[in-house]
Amino acid sequence: MPISPNQGPTSGGTTVTITGVNLAGATAVHFGSRTATITANTPTSVTVVDPAGSGVAAVTVTTVGGTSNPLSFFYINAPIAVSLSPDSGPTTGGQTVTVYGYGLATASSVSFGANSATPTVLSDSQVTVTVPAGTAAGSVAVTVTTAGGTTSALSYTYVDVPTVTSIAPISGPTSGGTATTITGTALTGTTAVTFGGTSASFTVLDDTSVAAVTPPGTAGGVDVVVTTGSGSATLTDGFTYVAGPGI
Repeated sequence: MPISPNQGPTSGGTTVTITGVNLAGATAVHFGSRTATITANTPTSVTVVDPAGSGVAAVTVTTVGGTSNPLSFFYINAPIAVSLSPDSGPTTGGQTVTVYGYGLATASSVSFGANSATPTVLSDSQVTVTVPAGTAAGSVAVTVTTAGGTTSALSYTYVDVPTVTSIAPISGPTSGGTATTITGTALTGTTAVTFGGTSASFTVLDDTSVAAVTPPGTAGGVDVVVTTGSGSATLTDGFTYVAGPGI
């Protein structure tokens, strides 16, 4: 006589179907000493809403012909989410996040605002998940759903991916030292600026502009790359190093 599902939260309220034979006219279904609410009954099945409970409960079906053999139903404690790392990333999603907590072994989904993803369970205290794309920059509630219920919310912040649209001036000497202004979007969190792969000193002016001083380079065009915590933006051949005169 199978039972499906065979586990649920301690708060009860899980719809459970018990299948077997000679089940018509079921008068009671017990989870341990507690009585479940019968919602449907046929000769081969009984559907109930389980009562609150804890641990492992013996489930039996009673009809006018007697009481069935017991099946096991496992009550799962409500999960607790303590933290997640990292707690921010690009609006495009794709970042792997680890959620730490308790009672996570049966995790079936992790929600980021209105979007959800299927996690990989590492242990009862740790799951990883690939962040789904966000609808806009900003914070969303993150919850983990398990057989024991849903955790309270943690916070994850979506950050816009940076863009770079222009640089001024567009050229300077190979010796470096040219003060430039890079223009784009979502530049507030800039962590690095490179010219042809060489790091440059920089100052974030605002969300749309960064001031950078060119490092020494080789004559010709080089890519200008701005990196933030949510990704990188490249201005291909954005700056041209010009060799000095010789006689």
